[in-house]
Amino acid sequence: MERPRILIVGGGFAGLECARRLERKLSPSEAEISLVTPFGYQLYLPLLPHVAAGVLTPQSVAVSLRRSLRRTHIVPGGAIGVDPASKVCVIRKITDEVVAQKYDILVLAPGSVTRTFDIPGLTDYARGMKTLAEAAYVRDHVIAQLDLASATLDQRERESRLQFVVVGGGYAGTETAACLQRLTTAATHRYPRLDARQIKWHLVDIAPKLMPELGDPLGDAALEVLRGRGIEVSLGVSVAEVGAESVKFTDGRVLPCRTLIWTAGVAASPLIGTLDAETVRGRLAVTAEMRVPQFEGVFALGDAAAVPDLAKGDGAVCPPTAQHSARQGRVVADNVIASLRNQPLEPYYHKDLGLVVDLGGKDAVSKPMGVELRGVPAQLVARGYHLMAMRTNVAKFRVGANWLLNASAGDDFVRTGFLARQPARLRDFEYTDAYLTKDQVRAHAQSLLAKG
Repeated sequence: MERPRILIVGGGFAGLECARRLERKLSPSEAEISLVTPFGYQLYLPLLPHVAAGVLTPQSVAVSLRRSLRRTHIVPGGAIGVDPASKVCVIRKITDEVVAQKYDILVLAPGSVTRTFDIPGLTDYARGMKTLAEAAYVRDHVIAQLDLASATLDQRERESRLQFVVVGGGYAGTETAACLQRLTTAATHRYPRLDARQIKWHLVDIAPKLMPELGDPLGDAALEVLRGRGIEVSLGVSVAEVGAESVKFTDGRVLPCRTLIWTAGVAASPLIGTLDAETVRGRLAVTAEMRVPQFEGVFALGDAAAVPDLAKGDGAVCPPTAQHSARQGRVVADNVIASLRNQPLEPYYHKDLGLVVDLGGKDAVSKPMGVELRGVPAQLVARGYHLMAMRTNVAKFRVGANWLLNASAGDDFVRTGFLARQPARLRDFEYTDAYLTKDQVRAHAQSLLAKG
């Protein structure tokens, strides 16, 4: 008999953990495992602000899939449509070739993309912080602004190049603003014509509080750290319009600015829209066992699925965090195996272990197991957690060595020329316009079945 075909979409925390566990618990004769991912690495997303700030090299947070997986077939591309009725997944390879692949069991872990709104100029001029390429580009862009500001004699141009805006007061936005502000402040020692007081960082969020999940004491402590460094934090404010050289806020202020970093939340991968399935705020509605109830043999997890949070109850769903995604991956693997062996499936249950926010240097706020920490103790917890969460020992060593090197030798503030003179819009990095319509997906599926 032909082996059942397990197809995993997405090589992030959820997809990798699922594949690793399937390899460990299934014999090669029981199933064929394939993983669809455009890159050969799992991105350790929480440390992207460190990449943008030059504290870590990009390779440090790119955890090799081939080092972690031994017999999973890796398909280099992205899933752009799914037809559950035909059990076919349509894939665009990195060569742009579109192929259709059949499966018996599908695990959907495509993750999320940057959430945007209908704000004039946003998608054309905002920079994201969701992919490794975006983090590398943001670093180049910020250093380029310092280079150009130092070279110009035009005070208006210099002012616009030295104003930086980060939108989003969650973990990603707060850490990005904190780490990049440290970068630009340290860089002024290498730019004799620039004064650190000329560089202005702004963090804005429509919410009334900074990182409300941390609670008021730690949220206020983080706010105090940011403002103490000179970062202007505006709460209850968002962006009304973005231009090439200015940003307008909803409170009427207009800033001369050429850098807007957008970190105002995430949305489920557009792949979810290609399925005729029930959603909850854009995420696939699944059972506690992470099955998609409308379709046989389909599981969904991570940022793209609204997984019931049984630990909280009251109809809550798990937040889109790495902590939940990795653990969901292991439970889904067990449930896939149980379904193959006609055994009962287990619900996902995990109580959140806490939160860590690295503000750079000795500054951090953390809440492990409900214990509130700040300063050096919080920083030790934050970095210790990240090291433990890295999947391979090589990755742990690279990150630890990079932290040590940066702390002892500092930064050289070098631009690599990444995507120089090329478009750098959100969709250029996240390929949000690459997905098919439902009719196109069905056409590809029927074509494959006709050939078969």
